[in-house]
Amino acid sequence: MAPEAGPLLSKIQFPADLKKLQEEDLPQLCQELRDFIIEVISANPGHLGASLGAVELAVAIHYVFDTPFDKLIWDVGHQAYAHKILTGRKDQFHTNRKLKGLSGFPKMTESEYDAFGTGHSSTSISAALGMAVASALNDNNGRQHIAVIGDGSMTGGMAMEALNNAGVSNANLLVILNDNQIAIDRNVGAMKDYLVDITTSRSYNRFRNFIWKMMGGDTRYGANSRAIVKQFGNAVKSTISRKSNLFEAFRFRYFGPTDGHDVIHLVKLLRDLKRIDGPKLLHVVTKKGKGLESAENEPTTYHSPGVFDKKTGEIKKSDCSEKLAPKFQHVFGKTIIELAKENDRIVGITPAMPTGSSLNMMMSVMPERAFDVGIAEQHAVTFAAGLATQGMIPFCNIYSSFMQRAYDQVIHDVALQNLPVIFCLDRGGIVGEDGATHHGVFDLAYFRAIPNITIASPLNEQEMRNMMYTAQLDGNGTFSIRYPRGRGVMPEWKTPFEKLEIGKGIEIRRGKDIAIVSIGPVGNTAMEAAVELEKENVSVAVYNMRFLKPIDEELLHQVFKQFDRILTLEDGTIHGGLGSAVIEFKNDHQYNSRVARLGIPDRFIEHGTPEELYRICGIDKDGIMASTQKMLKQ
Repeated sequence: MAPEAGPLLSKIQFPADLKKLQEEDLPQLCQELRDFIIEVISANPGHLGASLGAVELAVAIHYVFDTPFDKLIWDVGHQAYAHKILTGRKDQFHTNRKLKGLSGFPKMTESEYDAFGTGHSSTSISAALGMAVASALNDNNGRQHIAVIGDGSMTGGMAMEALNNAGVSNANLLVILNDNQIAIDRNVGAMKDYLVDITTSRSYNRFRNFIWKMMGGDTRYGANSRAIVKQFGNAVKSTISRKSNLFEAFRFRYFGPTDGHDVIHLVKLLRDLKRIDGPKLLHVVTKKGKGLESAENEPTTYHSPGVFDKKTGEIKKSDCSEKLAPKFQHVFGKTIIELAKENDRIVGITPAMPTGSSLNMMMSVMPERAFDVGIAEQHAVTFAAGLATQGMIPFCNIYSSFMQRAYDQVIHDVALQNLPVIFCLDRGGIVGEDGATHHGVFDLAYFRAIPNITIASPLNEQEMRNMMYTAQLDGNGTFSIRYPRGRGVMPEWKTPFEKLEIGKGIEIRRGKDIAIVSIGPVGNTAMEAAVELEKENVSVAVYNMRFLKPIDEELLHQVFKQFDRILTLEDGTIHGGLGSAVIEFKNDHQYNSRVARLGIPDRFIEHGTPEELYRICGIDKDGIMASTQKMLKQ
């Protein structure tokens, strides 16, 4: 059930209702929105900190602009909860990230107010520019186009490309830089330092205060308001100490920095900016986690905290957490430190996900050899390639769905040159509540098409450690190790490393009626299904391929000679992965065995718990048993 909203929020279903409020009511509405978000997310986990920081922005934008006629894009989308609540989805907000409920990100098919889907980052300026140009071509010159980019998204190279293009256009485009100095972890790089320089410049802030007194003091906007705003824009270049303005260099009219939590002042600024033609950028400074003290103090922890106490902010932990297997990302974090202590050529790289990937462990022990490059997957890959040319062994840790953004760099800069870069693809397979934008289901297929690359996926934690150990040995070239989000199946791992023979799989369960050929941790589910089928007098052999490329042809010959029914199983798209490879092998060698494939269907899978989604895809234990019995009956 949806929680009860405050007295003002309860009257609002759509922005038209919001516009009926007096400006002086907006601060109270913002407080009610924060309380509502905290109430819902405390019991229904989601992205908390970023949305708490963007409440005033959402209110001010919808108060001033005519959405959905005016196009509004949120980048990254996990800061858009207040936007969703104000645009007809308040009563459904408690279904956020649940199966068949609201998406955790803006989604065009969900609402006409979601102008563009934004699960990944740094795309908003490009999309908004395209919309602005289309509006001009269609004579909709009165339409506004707003891109709210923040939570680290401005560190992405695509945002810079879009600024460069937009700056030489006459597009009616407003970029709002939501500067909270953090993505999931703290922002890094020169852009972060530059924005800090702007926000701390004494001369700049004196000028900002002057504008505030002139425009937001005792009087409303008068006849001279546009002249004042023009003075603001022209004066920016000379007010920032020791530096020219980067955004002005891109030919954007720059305004700010301004307090992103002063909703009344934001409304006044946005009204005046609405009257200014061409590309312009408003720089607002916000606090991630605003309104919940624990989230303000620990923004990384409260980016997506899970279930927590809505009053104290205390995160509730599972009583059995100590009995569970370690998370795969923790295995990565600990293993790379062990390997790096023995091999001083090893370095670690992540594009803005040190905590999520557990590379933060290496950063704390050997910070000079671990690099967070910001939200810049393409750069991360080619940076790794450059390191590899000089004899280093880079472990480049990127979430599977984010790896898609750097596909050309993998081909052109790494594999083509046969460089020893090790890609550790976290969040491989179904990831759950983040949904279609984050499921890592394509990497087996899209990497398999690339020459000069080894593709591996471990059954469990020990196998993952052995793969990492094997990958860093000399002569193994480009290497990919993909593993899922969350925990494995072993309570602990053994200490010694074992060198694996590349391209060799193993039989992990003997059987005589049917064979299941699997790759990755989903093989454990195959084992569970095989045990249950044994009770029904069905004997199932299970093979753990370990490597998709090169695939173990010797083992496949053995399987095809022994079994006339073979089931392939993978936590990846049904097209192009393990199942496709096995069928290709069958055809190349003219075997008559029947092969059925289990994997992710050829469609985008929505959000839900991993258990729900595995069941829908038919690759949970019951689905595997049903497919096995169906094959045996045919």
